[in-house]
Parts: sequence; C-alpha cells; structure tokens
Amino acid sequence: MKDYELYELGDVALQSGDTLLNAILAYKTYGTLNAAKNNVVVYPTWFAGLHTDNEWLIGPGKALDPEKYFIIVPNMLGNGLSSSPSNTPPPYQQAHFPHVSIYDNVRLQHQLVTEKFGITKIALVVGWSLGAVQTFQWGASYPDMVERIAPFGGTAKTRPHAKVVFEGMIAALQADAAWQDGYYNEQPKAGLAAMGRVYAAWGFSQAYYLEQLYQQEGYNTLEEYLVDYWDQVFFSFDANNLITMLRTGITGDISANSIYNGNFELALSSITAKALVMPGSTDLFFPPQDNAYETQHMPNAIFLPIESKWGHCAGIGQHEQDSEWIDERLKRFMLE
Repeated sequence: MKDYELYELGDVALQSGDTLLNAILAYKTYGTLNAAKNNVVVYPTWFAGLHTDNEWLIGPGKALDPEKYFIIVPNMLGNGLSSSPSNTPPPYQQAHFPHVSIYDNVRLQHQLVTEKFGITKIALVVGWSLGAVQTFQWGASYPDMVERIAPFGGTAKTRPHAKVVFEGMIAALQADAAWQDGYYNEQPKAGLAAMGRVYAAWGFSQAYYLEQLYQQEGYNTLEEYLVDYWDQVFFSFDANNLITMLRTGITGDISANSIYNGNFELALSSITAKALVMPGSTDLFFPPQDNAYETQHMPNAIFLPIESKWGHCAGIGQHEQDSEWIDERLKRFMLE
C-alpha cells in the first residue's frame, strides 16, 4: 500500500515551453491543519529522495513536530512518485520526458498548497540539497506567503562547478552501452554504479574518507563501502529519473523566471522571510561561501554552517550528531 496521496494537476505548461500532460504531484502530510491554517510547514524532497527520506526530521519532540505543525512533503518531479520519466505514458515516457525546472516544481507545489488545502500562509519552508534550492525558490516566488525558510546543504543558484559535477554524473551513466539513448529495456546497471561512484566522491568530504568515517556505518574497507552501499543505492533508481532531477539541479536559479528576469541579487533581496541558511562546512557540491554571498543580499538571513566532516551529506539525516544539531537549530528558529 502506498503511504502518499496524488494531486492531479491536469496539463501543465512548463518553463521549457513543453506541456506535461496529466501531471501528478505525489505528497504526504503529517499532523493536522489547524482552524487558522497557520501551522503549515512545506518540506520538499531532494535529488533521488522520496518523502520517506525526509522523515528523520519529523516526529514528536522534533523540530517538525506533527503535534504542532501540519507538514506537507511534496515529492520532486522526476523522483518516480510525482510525474517522472518512469511513470509517464507516451509521448513523454523515458527520455522523451520534458525538462522541468525548480521554478516549475515550486509553482506546482504552490498549487497543491493553495488549491487542495486552501492555505494562504506558510510558517516554514525547509529542505536539503535540491530541496534547499526549492526552499529558496519558495521564498523568492511567494515572499508574502512564506514566513520562514530554512535551506540547508543547498544554494539559491547552482554555480558552474556544481553544474560540471552534475554533468559528470550524467556522463558516467550514459557511457554504459545499455543506456541506449534513454530507451533501455533494463536499467543500465554499470552506468548507475558509475554515477554512484561520482556522487560518492562529492557527497562526502576528503576528511570523511581520510579518517575512514564510513567504518562508523559498518563498512570495514573503502571497497566494501563503495560496492555494498553506493552501488546498491544507485541500483534502486531509474536512470532517466536521475537525469531529469540532475537537469533540474543544473538549471537551478531562483531568478531564472519572468519575475526576476535573471537578476539574482534582486531575487535574493526579495526574500523577506526570516531565513536560517545552513550549509555544510565541508560541502563540495554547495560550498558555504556561496551561501555566505547569498545571505549578504537577503534582508533577514542568518548564516550558520553545519560544522561536519560529512560534507554535503551532513544534511541527509544519517549522521546522528549532525541530525541533532540541525534539529536543535530549527527548533530555536521556529521560536524566533
């Protein structure tokens, strides 16, 4: 049994100019919407993540307490639950799936929040990695609606170096002959494993590997960690879905729309919500100096790095010390 709902959006005009037919947004809610409809938290998913992957931050006594808040977790387009290459019928199946942007994702999430639930105010938007990019986009697209944002492990605009890394991940996957230009009958396993190896190098810091911190996860050797963890993780995904989400990340930019017309600093200055911006101190995808620049242009932002050797994955919810630190800072932020 599925533990999520589907919101039918009909035919959706995308930023790319394509129309996504019979679009769906998969979501799960936690807690109860109060009578005033002012206890709302929106928590978008991340690259390859599902709503269940966000649950480490949700629960009684945690920052996202369902006894206090009505938490909506919308699944990112392309993740296999919302409209994706793997679940969309012709003419947009597999590699025919159109490009979707961060702006597209947030616009459809806004439609879910407002039309399905009748919500006009959001207490907090929070997210990690590409979920953080969506969080920034919420603040820029709907500044009068969003009271607080807490992006962690992600930036408001994907910088050139991150784009190169994402392109490298795509190239590694597509080098597999089984890729067949995206029209495969079986998943290109060698390509998926190669993509996982690229991600592994950038997802964690140099210190993580030098100090063999993966042994804390039960892997005795580096080879065991790469084969038994990373290969298996990426074998669980659909190749076209991964590429769709990476393409979304490559074009991530809160100003790439008709509201701001590419004026990034204007988009940042328009985020009037209180903002708690938490980069990983050793993040190689989204280094903290990028967030430092962004917060300088945001009127109500706090820049607070997560001091961790877990790199980008300090925010994935797998390292107890980092998870507790993020949870505690979010609790304090919600009381400000």
